[in-house]
Amino acid sequence: MSEVAIFPQQIRILVADDHQIVRAGISQFIADERDLLVVAEAASGDEVLSQIRHNDFDVILLDISMPDKNGIDTLRVIRQTKPDLPVLVLSNFPEDQYAINMLRAGANGYICKDAPPEEMIRAIRLVARGRRYLSEKAVDLLSAELTQPSDKKVHDLLSEREFQVFHKLAAGRSVTEISRELSLSIKTVSTYRTRLLEKMKFKSNADLTYYAIKNSLLE
Repeated sequence: MSEVAIFPQQIRILVADDHQIVRAGISQFIADERDLLVVAEAASGDEVLSQIRHNDFDVILLDISMPDKNGIDTLRVIRQTKPDLPVLVLSNFPEDQYAINMLRAGANGYICKDAPPEEMIRAIRLVARGRRYLSEKAVDLLSAELTQPSDKKVHDLLSEREFQVFHKLAAGRSVTEISRELSLSIKTVSTYRTRLLEKMKFKSNADLTYYAIKNSLLE
């Protein structure tokens, strides 16, 4: 009697990135893995949220910089609606700029887009099994945070919501725009802005923008 090939259940993946060539590249090397399957793509944060409302996925590969809703805002909504859905954050930013904040916000892992394909494959499999993926650099950052908390950068001391508001202010969003995007009152956003300026020892939004650019937090 001939043997029947048994393949592991495929991990269904949503690839979210606003650049088609990036989505195509990721899909191409994932296609060589029998246990992985890209079942959908998204080019914006709103598309991601629409996809997860109507379809089931095992892992989301989520870019930080996207139109409509960026990866930070999108991750927050995902965690509110599907708290157990594994999310692996993709980024052009190095780990020391965003990794800790994204992990704190609920990401299951953080990987740079220039990582070798085999490393991304390993990361996808890890988060699909409910584990966290951390690169060696991210592990070092977390270790440094535990052993030398006084050496952390100012933005690493912000809460999840503070960092979200900080990023939008630094990108030039008005208080009114932020209140609409985050479904917060204008008064609440203004309070966050005041708190940010005090905590970061800045005087204006221009200072926030300068800090974000200097620390490679904006593209």
